[in-house]
Amino acid sequence: MGCFQHNQYIEMTMHFKCNLKCEHCMIEGTMDWLQPESAENFEKLLEQNAREQKWQGIILTGSEVTLRKDLPDLARLARQHGFEHVRIQTHGMRLANLDYCHELIDAGIDEYFVSVTAADAETHDRITEVPGSFEKTIRGLENLDQFESVKTLTNTVITARSYRHLPAMVELFSHLKRLVQMDFWTYWPMSENDDKNLIVSHLDTLPYLLEAIQLARVYNRAFELKNFPECLLGDVHDALDNNQPKLFIDPEFWPEFMRNGFHQCVYKEACSSTQCLGLNTAYTKKFGWLEDVLKPYPLDESVDATSRS
Repeated sequence: MGCFQHNQYIEMTMHFKCNLKCEHCMIEGTMDWLQPESAENFEKLLEQNAREQKWQGIILTGSEVTLRKDLPDLARLARQHGFEHVRIQTHGMRLANLDYCHELIDAGIDEYFVSVTAADAETHDRITEVPGSFEKTIRGLENLDQFESVKTLTNTVITARSYRHLPAMVELFSHLKRLVQMDFWTYWPMSENDDKNLIVSHLDTLPYLLEAIQLARVYNRAFELKNFPECLLGDVHDALDNNQPKLFIDPEFWPEFMRNGFHQCVYKEACSSTQCLGLNTAYTKKFGWLEDVLKPYPLDESVDATSRS
């Protein structure tokens, strides 16, 4: 279960360029033509929050937002318009520069959602296709760990390349004092097919995932899992949370996103889960419907969670 309330945050895509080439990037095919939010739209949102105090936090995202030279200015404006928290979503490489960390923190950025693809440099750098990216990202997280005002989160996409790394990733960051939450997103392509062969069977992922969740609880880390069948998680099913802050993004993104075909399951009509996204089209084409292992959640909420798996 996560430690942030998604409905208290708003998310804006402010940049569509990146200096990594992550093989699992869901927007790599759209990055060249999606348009970031305009300065006018950003100002309108800030003015709305100044009037209504509707959200506590804003998330600045969209490919790699630290490539924007005016990022500190955007953060200062957000703070001036009543946002208590400013978060950036980043691969963290620029945070390896301690002076840059100071600049962002002084501007009011107090939350950092940092993508880490694997638990070792060889695998991480192979996924990002940039040698040395792992070392910089880890150094960035350790730099942020020096600041009491900061909270960090990590984000990892679960693919055929990374799923065995999940427990090791929790161990890797066990020393970080500012790390409050770890997110794990099960990979999906924005397509009807797994052309890159990155989707991994949920049944293969499950033992590594369960171990990672238990370790996170040992280290008192909040844990948030996305796009995994809830009925497979047993008594740790509360780790699944597919809620998200409201996202401002180029409307042309959504037709591409919907190609994934979420919410497919042979037990959809009988299941009472409010979090599960079922299976997507690319997954069912590769691994089938899992009708022999998936189970519908009972309508009777008094049934013990362990009987739901």
